[in-house]
Amino acid sequence: MTAEHTRGSSEAVVTLVSYGDYRCALSAFASHVIDVVLAELGDSIRVVFRNLPRYGDAAALTTAEAAESVAERAGNAAFWRMHAIMFANQDALEIDDLLGYARAAGADPRQVADDLASGAMRARVLRQAEGARRAGAIEAPAFFVNGRPFDADWMDVDAFVHALRRQTPIPS
Repeated sequence: MTAEHTRGSSEAVVTLVSYGDYRCALSAFASHVIDVVLAELGDSIRVVFRNLPRYGDAAALTTAEAAESVAERAGNAAFWRMHAIMFANQDALEIDDLLGYARAAGADPRQVADDLASGAMRARVLRQAEGARRAGAIEAPAFFVNGRPFDADWMDVDAFVHALRRQTPIPS
């Protein structure tokens, strides 16, 4: 399986990289905004999600590891189902919850439990977080458009779409 989690067209002129933390309310809101952006911009945009759990937060790290395990065990579509479930259930992200969500996403919860117990996905999550920090992202959510930091207003969907269109050759 792949470590890169993508949605949208592989032929898109714009790649939006979103760094997030499943225990962060702003990251959950950002995920919703990105859903709308994808619907608005269609095949013009490709979204990549990478983990940026809060530094030193063991629970945030475990949650990211669970998402990575689902991706490894069941593929990209299962990852995005897990992604949506976890953001929709931020008040219930304990290990038992995560294993139930893994099952709902299409992964074997026993394999995910084994990965969590062994730390099999920890290095992958830490590499993503380190990559974010090297690029200048300190905390989630953080965005990059075609490799450049995106500092415009992402909380206003219309402004976000407009800024993406201004920065890149996306047709109106």
